[in-house]
Amino acid sequence: MSSNKSSNLALLTLISVFFFWGFVAASNDILIPVFKEKLNLEQWQSQMISFAFYIAYTVGALIYFMASKTSGGDILNRIGYRNGIALGLVISALGTLLFYPAAESASFSLMITGLFIVGLGFSLQQTAANPLAIVMGDPKKGSQRLSLAGGINNMGTTIGPLIVSFAIFGSLSTGGGASIASIESVKTPYLILGAAFIVVAVIFVFSSIPNKIHAVTDDEAGDVPVAAEKSSAIKYPQLWMGMLGIFVYVGVEVSTASNLPEYMQQHLQTPTDRIAPFVSLYWASLMIGRWTSSVGAFNINDGAKKILRLIMPYLAFAFFLGVIKIASHDITPFYIYALVILVMVAGDYLSKGNPARQLLIFSLMGITALFVGMLTEGMVSVYAFISVGLFCSTLWPCIFTLAVAGLGKHTNEGSSLLIMMIMGGGIVSLVQGYVASDALLGIQWSYLVGVACFAYLAYYAWKVSAILKSQGIDYYATTSTGSGH
Repeated sequence: MSSNKSSNLALLTLISVFFFWGFVAASNDILIPVFKEKLNLEQWQSQMISFAFYIAYTVGALIYFMASKTSGGDILNRIGYRNGIALGLVISALGTLLFYPAAESASFSLMITGLFIVGLGFSLQQTAANPLAIVMGDPKKGSQRLSLAGGINNMGTTIGPLIVSFAIFGSLSTGGGASIASIESVKTPYLILGAAFIVVAVIFVFSSIPNKIHAVTDDEAGDVPVAAEKSSAIKYPQLWMGMLGIFVYVGVEVSTASNLPEYMQQHLQTPTDRIAPFVSLYWASLMIGRWTSSVGAFNINDGAKKILRLIMPYLAFAFFLGVIKIASHDITPFYIYALVILVMVAGDYLSKGNPARQLLIFSLMGITALFVGMLTEGMVSVYAFISVGLFCSTLWPCIFTLAVAGLGKHTNEGSSLLIMMIMGGGIVSLVQGYVASDALLGIQWSYLVGVACFAYLAYYAWKVSAILKSQGIDYYATTSTGSGH
């Protein structure tokens, strides 16, 4: 019994870092309109916040790869996975320290430098935490533990924008007129966050989380199909096409949210201090979709799964409404979103657990949502853009699963290459911010960038099935890999 309690405590300690990743990523969408307004930035310049944060993942992965090569061995195997996460937390904490001088001097360059360093730390944490979550218990339930971690991540994405908005504007309520943003107040939540990083780093060092993990061999891979062996992971078309898939997926997920405040300000004249609940709903939409998809991991009969697929998304939606209510926002405008959730539930049902089919269906739904947003006005367009979060929610595990199928001993190499492509979140946001200029597409039609991303994902979903079949793999996996982004 005490052993089980110790294992559960170790797992809870591990997944705490997933909360931090979500908190910071979603909070960026509140920083973007504030710095744009106060420093008179162009929309593409404000998107440097997303760019600096997400490009850090790729830079961090490259540093890790090169350090491992030059030192003659994998860095995490040398210093330990638990210690690696602790080191990543310390690096992120150092990044938060820059928020103090950045806020005091209203320095945009200092702030995005701080975010870049935070992202570098997150990159190391991601590299260590995902495989740890898989091995800390029954390997067959690894995807369920990652689903739990993903749920914790999305709690961070839901709460983060509200807390940072409160810190900047000094009020949780939307009543009584627009509040005045204070850039100096930005330092407070991030310094507190940095202190939390240090505390958790110390806890990690002295925790029972394993420092080493047992590498899974080809013989232990079980029922995972393996294609004819090639000399390197990049020579498998499902992988290199999947790398582009991860790039555009993270890109459309991040850019849709990071450009939403500018759209609401231009087209609905929404004050900056009242945007946080809508940003929060976007990221909560990913939680709604992931909670729904996680039902497939439960060992229950088909009838119970059908019921849970209808209940779970609304439990997640209720969590969002509860958070908004606690923050003293009016929740009645969000009730209508319950109908939009039904569309996602229908898509999940039609996918029948096939990752390629779900990737195709949700990509087509994402395209539809973006066109609805571009062709309408008012709250209809806002909810259409927000619903993109629902259709992005399960794309990470779909792409990841299909991209590493059949790689055999090259699976770890392929996984690291996929992680590096998270940089798409920064680059695609920057591209959309650039074309959002009134001299080009304008903010509303800039979402054509997202349409292009989803179009590629739909193509990949169609093409990868034929690629895998040509390799002798008829892949119908129902489990998820990865924690989601």
